[in-house]
Amino acid sequence: MGLACGIATVCMVFVSLTSAYIVRQGLPTFSGESNTYVRDWGKTDLPWALLGINTALLMLSSVTIEFARRSAARRAVLAPVAGIPGVSLGNEKSFPWLGITVLLGIGFLAGQWLAWSELHARGFYVSTNPSSSFVFLLTIAHAVHLAGGMIALLWAARASLLNTPVEVRRIAVDITAWYWHFMAVLWIYVFALLGFAR
Repeated sequence: MGLACGIATVCMVFVSLTSAYIVRQGLPTFSGESNTYVRDWGKTDLPWALLGINTALLMLSSVTIEFARRSAARRAVLAPVAGIPGVSLGNEKSFPWLGITVLLGIGFLAGQWLAWSELHARGFYVSTNPSSSFVFLLTIAHAVHLAGGMIALLWAARASLLNTPVEVRRIAVDITAWYWHFMAVLWIYVFALLGFAR
């Protein structure tokens, strides 16, 4: 229930930002110098290659967390069987899917930092024009929400490392995975918005 409320809230934030982005594109501003309305929406030269790499990192991290989610669910289902005397499930090696997801998430955030630095190098800042303001606002808002997902990932990884009860680990990984998938879909939306609504 908490996850659904959180996702609904984030959706409302991005729907509001999207509507403001689209409406602001068409609105002129009053220029006191010329006493006329002027169009101040400028074109922002985005680092598309870098944003594409970031998108690939986030999509790959969504795949790895799905593997972690399925692995945790499998362990939770097999836990009662493993407790039966004389039943052996064999030496099951676990792959560090959560750790890989954390590294890919850090890579995405580092890539976003590089994208913002590249925008600065191209002369685009938050205050350059309304278009660049919205680019920074949308990408930073997504990065902040993804950083929250990173905290949840670290919490789920901690639960796995400390050998907490298997059902607690499964729930932690499951909830984190669904939020992470949502962040990946949200980034595709932001990426498409910046690409097509120019």
